[in-house]
Amino acid sequence: MENRRTARSRKAASETLGGLTDEQLYARYRKSGDRAVFRVLVERYERELYNYLRRYLGDAELADDAFQGTFLQVHLKCDTFQEGRRFRPWLYAVATNQAIDAQRRAKRHRMVSLDRGAADSFDENQRLGDIFEGNEPDPFDEAVRSERGAWVRSAVAQLSPSLRPVIELVYYQGLSYGEAAEALGIPVGTVKSRMHAAVKKLGELWEQARQEHAAEAIHPRQ
Repeated sequence: MENRRTARSRKAASETLGGLTDEQLYARYRKSGDRAVFRVLVERYERELYNYLRRYLGDAELADDAFQGTFLQVHLKCDTFQEGRRFRPWLYAVATNQAIDAQRRAKRHRMVSLDRGAADSFDENQRLGDIFEGNEPDPFDEAVRSERGAWVRSAVAQLSPSLRPVIELVYYQGLSYGEAAEALGIPVGTVKSRMHAAVKKLGELWEQARQEHAAEAIHPRQ
């Protein structure tokens, strides 16, 4: 009986707080220390932020550790959060730092896998892949299209550490250039230039993949 009352109470609190902005929720948590308020913030970003960390780190266990570490920092830094600052870019800045720390602790120096599994696949791979697909008809178009999502994940993983976060934040997480700049602690102009460089590099990889695919189809390996 008590568990049901607790569940109903949590649901009511969540519905009441759900209409508040991130900044309003965080300000309320800073003043009250109410766990229900903090829980709403965690639930609001749980899937989105974990998916970002999972792609960034390529390891579910590391992503979980970084996620927990992120919200621990959110709790610890609530008294120093500047009024008027946007919460979401700041949250991604904290999460990115936690991911970097997780990589250092694990001493991992490998390519990051972006495989999120079928249950977590969205349309971002399709849209990002469209950038590298020309308008010219291609006899191997259908084969390339069916493999595009996997190719994009693999290609983005090959980008340099300075370029990959920009692609992930802007394309996968939907942050604006300004928000991405704030999250990464770099000027907006740098975000734009890195985005341009990343798209150019991915375009080169895409063209190389197309040529290799065509060559293999014409001269299949024995």
